Order: sequence, then C-alpha cells, then structure tokens
Amino acid sequence: MTSTRTVRAGRRTLEVHRPDKVLFPGDGSGKEYTKADLVDYYLSVAPWMLPHLRGRPLMLERHPDGVRGPRFMQKNTPDHYPDWVHRVELPKEGGTVCHTVCDDTATLVYLADQACLTLHRWLSRADRPERPDRLVFDLDPAEDDFGQVRHAARLVGELLDELGLPSGLMTTGSRGLHVVVPLAGSPGFDEVRKFARDLADTLAAAHPDQLTTATLKKDRGDRLYLDVQRNAYAQTAVAPFAVRALPGAPVAAPLTWDQLDDHDVHARRWTIADAVEQARTKPWADLPGRARSLGPARRRLEALRG
Repeated sequence: MTSTRTVRAGRRTLEVHRPDKVLFPGDGSGKEYTKADLVDYYLSVAPWMLPHLRGRPLMLERHPDGVRGPRFMQKNTPDHYPDWVHRVELPKEGGTVCHTVCDDTATLVYLADQACLTLHRWLSRADRPERPDRLVFDLDPAEDDFGQVRHAARLVGELLDELGLPSGLMTTGSRGLHVVVPLAGSPGFDEVRKFARDLADTLAAAHPDQLTTATLKKDRGDRLYLDVQRNAYAQTAVAPFAVRALPGAPVAAPLTWDQLDDHDVHARRWTIADAVEQARTKPWADLPGRARSLGPARRRLEALRG
C-alpha cells in the first residue's frame, strides 16, 4: 500500500496519507473508492464547489476508517490543522466554537486527507453569522419514493415562483432533494425560519394527504416531510457537490428544474464518478445573482393565506 502521495492544490503542495485506503468498499451495492479517489474528485470539482463554501463555517463529517467505521461530526478545528486553513470563532450557548472555513482547493484536499467525506455548511457567512443568505427546504420522503419527492419539489418551486423568489434544486445524495433560495438584504434566522414554516404549512394545508410539517415521524404517516428546521443559527445543510457517506459515494448535486423531468434522476443519481460532468453544466450558474429580499414575498404569502 502506498504510504503517501504528493498533490498540487492551487499554490500549495500537500501530502495525502494512505491514498490507497478504501473508504467506500465495493460490496455489491456500489463501486469501491479509495482516499485517492476522494482527493481526485474534490480536486476536480473545486472550481464549482468552492463558491458555495467560501466564507462559511463548516461542520465536517469524518470517517477515518471509511463508511463502515465510526463517524465523527467535527465542529471545532483541531490544533494540528495547518495555519493556512482558515478558521472562525463563533458564539454558541455557554462558549464559542472555532469552525473550519474552506476558502481554497488546498483546504478541500487537506480535509479529504483527514477522511472528511462530507462538508456541511452554514446558511450564513462567517462575517454575518446571524444573517442567512440561503433558505433551504429539505424534502424528506416517508420511504425511498423519489416520485413523491419530485412532486413535492414542483409544488414548492411553483409557490416560490408565485411569490417572486428564485430557487435551485439539489439532490441530497441520500433520499430527497433540497430546494435552495438565495436571499438578499439582512433577515435574521427567526424571520427566515418563520417564512419557510409558513410556506411549508401553506402547502401542507393544500395537500394534506401528500405533505406534512409534523416533526415527529409517527405523525407523518406516508406523507413527505417538508423540513425547514435547518433554517436556524448554527444549523447546517450538506454543501453542493459534497460526497455522502453511503455505498457508491453518491454526491449532493445541483440540477436544473428541467432535469427534474428526467426519470433517470433520483437522490443518488450522481456519484464521485460523474458529478464533475454535472458540475460543468453549471446548473446554478445564475442563481446567486438572483437573490431577493423576503419582504415582498412575505406580503404575497400573507395575502395567499388570507
């Protein structure tokens, strides 16, 4: 087994340790992938992934022994991380947390070397941590029924269009989809979460047999859960193009609304083998520049709710 591999990442040269270590075993449910494969993927996807990471606090999902081993959800940046890895210290109840921030390709590669499979990002930036510039609806099906997810996504997207808010779709790499709304202005998390909850409640009331906002699984039955709980301070959502710790190394991949009509698309459609091809199509090319204030949308939603 090769002990190290030298990788050039931007202006830095890094050592990848144990590159042949298998992180995703090929056990019949997916292809085998090593740490070298993970590093190569993040190197390739960096130009499209980094704009969604820069300046944002992260929670890192690490699997030192691969997806079959223990998982570590890391918020605090360890002291042994290089000085050039950016950090931000932010308040939490009873103290502070020193979060890692991934601003460049070298950091992305370094984190892959640390067996960080998945990066979960804040919905706000480090310089304005209490002011989110993203709103996320997490469409969580009762079972692995992507048809249910597809239908719910269309309902969410149509209502957002009616309210004058642009939105983007992303497979989660797990079971569902995220609908992501870019925000302008300076709404606080309380305002954003209330708007998201009101919109979700409006849809659930209009489609009570298909959608629910019930937080307890026992209350959902076979309905899709419109989850808005991520829209809160210090909560995270999986980052665009992040690899998930599941067989076959599926990726959370942005897609266009037109691609939702493709019945080959599902929550794990893209993996580290082909997600870069999807990234090159730039499915969210204009989304960040279309950010809108919540004020007009809030007034339109209130009018719809009567």
